[in-house]
Amino acid sequence: MTDGLQYLSLARKAGLAELGEEPVGSVTRAGKGALVLVASDASEHTWRRAMSFVAGTKQTCIRIPATKAEMGQAVGRQELAIAAITDPNMALAMVKALPGDRTEALEALTQKADRQKKHRQEEKAHARNVRKSGGHTKK
Repeated sequence: MTDGLQYLSLARKAGLAELGEEPVGSVTRAGKGALVLVASDASEHTWRRAMSFVAGTKQTCIRIPATKAEMGQAVGRQELAIAAITDPNMALAMVKALPGDRTEALEALTQKADRQKKHRQEEKAHARNVRKSGGHTKK
């Protein structure tokens, strides 16, 4: 299993991946797919479908240098043509582990991961402020 596919396996085990066309379609329509992955030997129809899932959104779609059988093996299936990773940090780590120049995907996922980190920091700061004020708001 290649390094990149290890991240797909980890994402599945952590509940951060959707596998197959219908689940990927659902997660991308909800705007929660950080990265859509398409196997190198997937049909052109599957590739066009994946691209239509992310069209007009800030979600990224790439073909990876792994076959359907290799993707399937990574997640405990016989074959897998399309998958989505929902966590920007996991998606970023996977793209970094893949061979080849993926500058555009790296930039998009880095921005998404940075936004997620900032949002989490703001949530923590808000929670601290609520605790310090005793949970009461001024009127």
